[in-house]
Amino acid sequence: MIVEYIRYELKTHKPHDLVEAYRLAAPHLKAAPQCLGYEMSHCVEAPSSLTLRILWTSTEDHLQGFRKGPHFPPFLAAIQPFIGEIAEMRHYAPTDVAWTHTEG
Repeated sequence: MIVEYIRYELKTHKPHDLVEAYRLAAPHLKAAPQCLGYEMSHCVEAPSSLTLRILWTSTEDHLQGFRKGPHFPPFLAAIQPFIGEIAEMRHYAPTDVAWTHTEG
């Protein structure tokens, strides 16, 4: 599994607009077999900064499978206006340093 982080620093759009665009784009991520999940976070200290975290089966599956497949064009159409406001878009390999609190 590979984690892609896309960090947005919005200059011309409102955070709400980006969130709404990803609500429209999300079904195309969900339908892609290469995508294992996603999460968008809004920075509390810097309201114009948002980060999207996408879990992919592999970097190659993302770049060669998803981006060349049928789900990418409608996904891209939904988020196209925000591409110029991407500050970082990279793939990361998770390490074994992790913990999540669960109730119970």
